[in-house]
Amino acid sequence: MKKVVIVYSGGLDTSVCIPMMRDMYGFDQVVTVTVDVGQPESDLRQAEERAKILGTEHYTVDVKKEFVEDYIFPTIKANGDYQGYPISTSIARPLIALKAVEYADRVGADAFCHGCTGKGNDQFRIEFVLRALGGGRPVIAPMREKNYTRTEEIEYAAQHGIKIEQSTAKIWSIDENLWGRSIEGGLLEEPNYIPPEEIFSWTKGPDTAPNTPTIVEIGFENGVPVSLDGTRMDGLSLVKKMLALAGENGVGRIDIMEDRILGLKVRENYECPAAVALITAHKALEDLVCTKEERAFKSMVDYQWGKLAYEGLWFDPLKEDLDAFINKIQERVVGSVKLRLFKGQAKVAGRTSPFALYSEEMASFDDKSFDQSEMTGALKVHGLQSRMYWSLKKEN
Repeated sequence: MKKVVIVYSGGLDTSVCIPMMRDMYGFDQVVTVTVDVGQPESDLRQAEERAKILGTEHYTVDVKKEFVEDYIFPTIKANGDYQGYPISTSIARPLIALKAVEYADRVGADAFCHGCTGKGNDQFRIEFVLRALGGGRPVIAPMREKNYTRTEEIEYAAQHGIKIEQSTAKIWSIDENLWGRSIEGGLLEEPNYIPPEEIFSWTKGPDTAPNTPTIVEIGFENGVPVSLDGTRMDGLSLVKKMLALAGENGVGRIDIMEDRILGLKVRENYECPAAVALITAHKALEDLVCTKEERAFKSMVDYQWGKLAYEGLWFDPLKEDLDAFINKIQERVVGSVKLRLFKGQAKVAGRTSPFALYSEEMASFDDKSFDQSEMTGALKVHGLQSRMYWSLKKEN
């Protein structure tokens, strides 16, 4: 008997894969694996119900704690960003694919299947892990191989009695995990279309957000958030609490033109309240404890780290190398940051650390511990070659 494991979300793309595996690809047994990285409970139940109705052997795997500690926390340390938004969807994909590999080994599957299209990023992120760690099993991508449009998928689903929420009128696709929520498709693809308020779920708009700012103090140890307002919390609880606090104040709405891995330029809408708030705080603490040279170099490291993570290369050797440098820096990223959350903005209101490279005495204009008169010698040689250049330019 031929057996296939589907990386299963329960949505349109992966649900139509189930009858396709039987009718078009000849598999006798279909196994669906849904990985819980913080999507709504209703989505998980829906996936289970659809898998049961469609006759698969189904598994739901709760990895929220692992996702926070092994994926979100490293992302905070690296100030994980791609083209102006905190990477969120991309960092969940390697973990989802990794669990699919584990269950394929467990059930003795012959192949993998996923519902990614040929235009998106997730085909790269998921297939990298399946091909790198999946034991050489073939990877099937029906949406890409059949060149289906979203409308054609909806028609196929209707023909096979698969009930789905999308319609040709309301066609956007939503993906959620603990770190971010993406909304795309339909009219949202138009760069000049104003997104309706109904697409947002985690954040309040400027008109409904509180008129009084919220001040929250975030405690860090080794670059990782460990407390809110002095109350120590486990990682999962802290991320959930920060999501609620920042979202209530409208923080984390992002509307960008994004360059996908393929080079396609697309319009994307995100809600990332916890990510925006915690990365803002983390970066402020790094700025306080790092030297000028460390800050400059780490910005380059963070950029390369974000690019690798965005492209799904979580297990690339270079990422391991970058993690080594980042983790060394984090040994001094200890202290707390006060954030002011108000009407869609997360602003740093204060920061403190035992490793702060700041001296009140030396920085103050009313203190003489820094002898200003000693600067004269330094200024005589500052920009010496540039001054020589201008002198020669005038002579010639």
